[in-house]
Amino acid sequence: MRTLHHRPSKRTSIAAAALVGLSLTLAGCTVPASESPTVPRAHATAGADPTPRPGSIATLGEPEALTTGLEAPWGLTFLPDGSALVSERISGRVLRIPAAGGEAEPVGVVPGVAVSSEGGLLGIVASPEFGEDRTVFASVSGVDENRIVAVTIADDFASLTVDRVLLDGIRTADRHHGGRLAIGPDGHLWIGTGDAFEPENAATEDSLNGKILRIATDGSIPADNPDASPIYSSGHRNVQGLAFGPDGTAYASELGHRTWDEVNVLQPGEDYGWPETEGIAGDTGVPPIATIHPDDASPSGMAYAAASLWIGALGGQRLWQLPVDGGTAIADPVEHFVGEYGRIRTVEVAPDGALWLITSNTDRATWGGTDPRPGDDRILRVPIEQPGA
Repeated sequence: MRTLHHRPSKRTSIAAAALVGLSLTLAGCTVPASESPTVPRAHATAGADPTPRPGSIATLGEPEALTTGLEAPWGLTFLPDGSALVSERISGRVLRIPAAGGEAEPVGVVPGVAVSSEGGLLGIVASPEFGEDRTVFASVSGVDENRIVAVTIADDFASLTVDRVLLDGIRTADRHHGGRLAIGPDGHLWIGTGDAFEPENAATEDSLNGKILRIATDGSIPADNPDASPIYSSGHRNVQGLAFGPDGTAYASELGHRTWDEVNVLQPGEDYGWPETEGIAGDTGVPPIATIHPDDASPSGMAYAAASLWIGALGGQRLWQLPVDGGTAIADPVEHFVGEYGRIRTVEVAPDGALWLITSNTDRATWGGTDPRPGDDRILRVPIEQPGA
């Protein structure tokens, strides 16, 4: 039986959204006449000043293409030498990208990958001790279930081996796999899962789907997890973005259905509302700190840098910026590169502080597709210009 965390009513939430302002110029969105004029298509839901002082938030420099010719890339993780590994969803390949960019170098193929409309080889993240253990963790869709595996990368980057399964029992489906992985400041492995296209999975206590999972890098359950379970939080539809602020605040981006995509601050043991509530449409679960209409987002990867969350949009084909402070959105979301590079799957912060963006235009099996541009798919390096610099 699910215990619901009740929050302010839908009417109260919409009123709060109106009070934080209709800064559509800042949010870069317009509201069709068929929608309520009091609810912008992208907004912070509580505690935000929608009109920050000029120069008070970070801006972006000109993107530079580092690597081209990738096929349905999905995950990205940096290594101690500044190079990066990229996963390809359909081929199951892991590729190495030089720190300064250049041609992708094949490392190997992860075995046992079952490809579906959204499944395959998804998120990857390097072990905090990669220099010693050569380990990368990967989210793998299987025929019967999805699993999190530890992959050993050869010293010469010429091969890989699946060493062990850290966690299995995640239900698989054609869609809604989640699949994002991140190492938190606590040193643990955080995992976003989808509801396997069955919404009630998110509300079912013994299902690993529609959840944020948190395990140690050896696969054990951290002592401070709720209920001695891998489940950290529940009530999520399809989590593809995880990021952490400098104070340890954990954030997740979540694809909505037809009404609202969400950005949430994660708390242990909490319910985030799905399927009863979607964004501000409903009155159960912990409310999100920001919502964006799915036409303008369908969020995937997310990173924290320069006091903002940077969120890749698939259907929305843009990069969203959400200024945050201590788990609170301090301005309405700002959009960048609208339609310029197509679908943005993954966002990570490089060792030099720039953003690396992965486009997702060759992945034609998924929803919200677009025709590939010449050179797609690619990795873009985008410098961040700090406020006040």
